[in-house]
Amino acid sequence: MSDVRHVLVLPDRDTAEEVAGELADRFGVAEEPQLVRDALVGEDDAEDAQWLVVVEDPAGRLDSATLDAFAAEYEGWLEAP
Repeated sequence: MSDVRHVLVLPDRDTAEEVAGELADRFGVAEEPQLVRDALVGEDDAEDAQWLVVVEDPAGRLDSATLDAFAAEYEGWLEAP
């Protein structure tokens, strides 16, 4: 089975860090999620950058709809694969 990677898009770094910590508690994610700054095209102001939380899901056990709803609680969303 190929590795599955989920990408949650969040409004700022603090929120992304909170979500990354919550993933282990709520979903039992064993591997530390990766935080990635995603500067919007044409935006010079770092405050306008979104943050991505990349979750490796090698077993393919995380449900996309559930992750999307979880991200929505933090004003974010699940990026479509």
